[in-house]
Amino acid sequence: MSKFFRIIGLLFILLFLGVLVFMPWKWAVAGDKELEDMQKQLNSQVLEKPFSVEDSQKIDDYIKDSMQKNMKPNGKIPRGWQPGYTCANLNDYYEYRDCLYYYRYYGHYYP
Repeated sequence: MSKFFRIIGLLFILLFLGVLVFMPWKWAVAGDKELEDMQKQLNSQVLEKPFSVEDSQKIDDYIKDSMQKNMKPNGKIPRGWQPGYTCANLNDYYEYRDCLYYYRYYGHYYP
């Protein structure tokens, strides 16, 4: 009988250790899934809201001031620029501002 209890005790200990080892991993995986779902939801909310310039007058003032100083626009093509794009396709304020200035200065968009 004592051998039986030793085996049962050993099985109980193994089961307990298995629960201690694998349950936190299961919780971590569930937490990762929750974080992934929250990130997807946040991404979709950000992408649903179109980029808009809060103060277009500021950009107009920048362009007028730069033209009066006869400054050449930044010729660096924005990231992700493709033929056929306009400034409205840009999602970065400074890239948008520079694109508008480039367009007003040269009369065409980036190549």
